[in-house]
Amino acid sequence: MSLQEKLDALKTKFETEMAPPDVVAVMHRVTEELIASGQAERALKAGDRAPAFTLPDPDGRPVSSQDLLANGPLVLTFYRGVWCPFCNLDLQALEEVRPEIEARGASLVAVSQQTAANSRKSQRNNQLGFPILGDKGGELAATFGLRWRLPEDLQAIQKQLGADLVAFNGDDSWTLPMPARYVVGQDGVIAYAEINPDYTRRPEPSDVFPVLDRLKRSSPG
Repeated sequence: MSLQEKLDALKTKFETEMAPPDVVAVMHRVTEELIASGQAERALKAGDRAPAFTLPDPDGRPVSSQDLLANGPLVLTFYRGVWCPFCNLDLQALEEVRPEIEARGASLVAVSQQTAANSRKSQRNNQLGFPILGDKGGELAATFGLRWRLPEDLQAIQKQLGADLVAFNGDDSWTLPMPARYVVGQDGVIAYAEINPDYTRRPEPSDVFPVLDRLKRSSPG
């Protein structure tokens, strides 16, 4: 089963069995508004230069994009948090193909606004062999053009569903990144970008393989 098929099945179950119709209606409306805003089209895309960053891993060790890119391309995924089952399916799918990503000479990291404790929980629950880096307040997400603020009615629903972002993220900004996947070449230029203002839609992890193959063929030596 493809990642998107798993996400579609989860969406159907959530909207028919787990959430009342008024909650589903608000979530649909907010997603439609985010799509209509055009923010995804304005986010960084292939051909743009990726912002350099140094972010802590869940144990507080700094991880530098410069150091990662010294070893090969970087596959970077923006992750909403441990509370999001759609995002966890995405991370699990990435973990499944991590050996193929690494065999192509690339590194894989996720970036999330959530607290370090929640990132450790995400890594443990999803059995990840790659780190989730802490993006306090979504500052890196903002430089990529991905950060957005949840409207108040969705904030109330998040609390109702047990996903109070103030608690999960350790700040009261009520912001999230749009889910996004990037491949950054060793020259710091984005070679692939997929931004999903609809959090129930994600690219297949294998979509990055031809991009990484192309980068490998074009790299010196």
